[in-house]
Amino acid sequence: MLYRNMLAMETEELLRSHPVDGAVLMGGCDKTTPGPLLCATSMDLPAVFLPAGAMLRGNLRGHVLGSGSDAWKYWDERRAGRIDAAEWQAVEGGIARSCGHGMTMGTASTMTAIAEAMGMTLPGASSVPAADAGHIRLASACGRRIVEMVAEDFRPSAILSRAAFRNAIVVAMAMGCSTNAVIHLIALARRAGHDIGLADFEAARRQVPALANVRPPGDR
Repeated sequence: MLYRNMLAMETEELLRSHPVDGAVLMGGCDKTTPGPLLCATSMDLPAVFLPAGAMLRGNLRGHVLGSGSDAWKYWDERRAGRIDAAEWQAVEGGIARSCGHGMTMGTASTMTAIAEAMGMTLPGASSVPAADAGHIRLASACGRRIVEMVAEDFRPSAILSRAAFRNAIVVAMAMGCSTNAVIHLIALARRAGHDIGLADFEAARRQVPALANVRPPGDR
């Protein structure tokens, strides 16, 4: 997790070098969510996370495409000679048809949902697509909320309790999360001073069914 930790340190140094009282942290794809959240935990500066938002669902001639899983599948088909260059270009055009991070339940969507479950985003923030008009409204709402949080002196230490991390683990299990969630959540919890480990994930796995029908474990 070298680059995640470098991002955390870079974000912290950037915030420390400016006389700011609070911050809206923006990210979305893979390590760009846990990195700034690690920074927010260390600095304990009023902060709210604004997810970049997922791209629109991919389509290929009436079939659903999912970023990541289908990209590798169709690239293997291309390498094997079972689809030609024109078909591969159709995959490329359909699999990433808008701005935003991957729309499957990979690390990007997993970590933004976890950030919301922990209380570090505004309610509903992780499910607003990047290309949706609601994302612009969400950004404005984050700006208004961080001003209020500074006035309230509402810091990450008041949010990131052990219960918040347990809640995030339950949500992760229900979503059929990326396995990287284990690595990032343990790091975030221990940065916040909570001894969260694999046993907590195992306990949640035995109790919480997978509810989300989202790729790659699902078919949507």
